Amino acid sequence: MTVIQCSAAVQSPLLPRHPKSPSNAVSATTLVSSSSSSSSSPTTSRRAALSLSLFSTAFPTLVFSSSAASSSSKSAVSEFSELPNSGGVKVLDLRFGSGDVPRNGDQVAVHYYGRLAAKQGWRFDSTYDHKDENGEPIPFVFFLGSGKVISGIEAAVRSMKVGGIRRVVIPPSQGYQSTSQEPIPPNYFDRQRLFTTIFNPTRLANGEGSTLGTLIFDIELVSLRHQ
Repeated sequence: MTVIQCSAAVQSPLLPRHPKSPSNAVSATTLVSSSSSSSSSPTTSRRAALSLSLFSTAFPTLVFSSSAASSSSKSAVSEFSELPNSGGVKVLDLRFGSGDVPRNGDQVAVHYYGRLAAKQGWRFDSTYDHKDENGEPIPFVFFLGSGKVISGIEAAVRSMKVGGIRRVVIPPSQGYQSTSQEPIPPNYFDRQRLFTTIFNPTRLANGEGSTLGTLIFDIELVSLRHQ
């Protein structure tokens, strides 16, 4: 099994910055294991290492909405862990929530930043780019357990509490398996670039499937509605 390790001080794009609060930089070690042990070439490993290294250091400082500034929020641990029975999904809690935990069938609303490791951490979508008529960002809403959303996001949200913020590293096996799975970038060019990278037949034939579809999501669980 090929193991790619990168350690860096990562700036959270979802955490608020306040003059009197501590730095939001999170030191973490990310372990991303490939799903293939025999097909990974040295070239593939180097490309994966480069992509994940750049992901760890290239996050811009972004200001989160005022809802993230709750003084009751607890500081999160600074270490990635693999979710049980998730197929290799790894999470880093940037902020612990204090609300309810969703159950299968619940309607959940999340804000997210989605990035693609194979494109040096390129941000392919963000709910903050989806605005209503008043210019307010629209959260992504789905029913937990519906199967319409990629498995890695469902696995991550399932163990969060409302108000929590979590960084999620999703291996290809738990990411996009088809171009119809949500969340789907609304921008045509972003959508084309995302899917032509993940499902590139030439690179898949070269044994790069274990790295092409690795996704990084920063997710805030905004609300839920029990069904």
